[in-house]
Amino acid sequence: MANAADALTLRRYGPSPGSHSHDHFQVLLGLEGTLELEIEGRGLRVAHGNGCVIEPGARHDFESRRGSLCLVLDSAHAGWTAYAQRNEPLPAQARPLAQYLASALLQGRPLAQAHGPALLLEAWGATPSAASAASRRRSIDWLQLSQWAAREWHRALTVADLAQRVHLSPSQFGARCREELGLGAIEWLRSQRLAQARLLRDSGLSVAEVAHQTGYRSPSALTAALRRDAPSKALPAAR
Repeated sequence: MANAADALTLRRYGPSPGSHSHDHFQVLLGLEGTLELEIEGRGLRVAHGNGCVIEPGARHDFESRRGSLCLVLDSAHAGWTAYAQRNEPLPAQARPLAQYLASALLQGRPLAQAHGPALLLEAWGATPSAASAASRRRSIDWLQLSQWAAREWHRALTVADLAQRVHLSPSQFGARCREELGLGAIEWLRSQRLAQARLLRDSGLSVAEVAHQTGYRSPSALTAALRRDAPSKALPAAR
């Protein structure tokens, strides 16, 4: 059965450009025409017989000057991690499946929606064990993660948020923090939040505004954190 968040749709794209991001994977399978994409600055094309997997949080711009039709799967299944942001011919077994699912959706066949997402993942060549291994091997760009967090501190990020950003479980993320940075996940999170707060404070913003922008409960909570950190050496930064 599909995950609760899985949904298959047929979508036509035209010359009007669009731009957005999702909190789930989006799998595009080209059926007609060519869809032009730019994903986090990288250009891709999805034409007939090609597919692309866009990872959660990736900003993407899109347009199709002559029009295109795609089978689109919105999925929360972690098995798609290993295939994110590739632009390549669909696996041979996935091409007839994509055509069948497109036809079944047009005819309103309920089993296409119920089982199509899992069948597509299987046809693409992913297995739960392979996906799990890929997630463990996935490298973490700590600098990029730190820069992303700097734009999101206003919503009081948690370790779970950071782990989700790099497609790891909180426990896996914590293990990687200790292994690669020599810090616990919570310690690294606090150090990054405090570093951003110091940067904003040094720019002349008030304590209240800095507290608001970096997710501290109150100006006094931020002031206390700055005082506690003042005598200690700075924690290792992202690298």
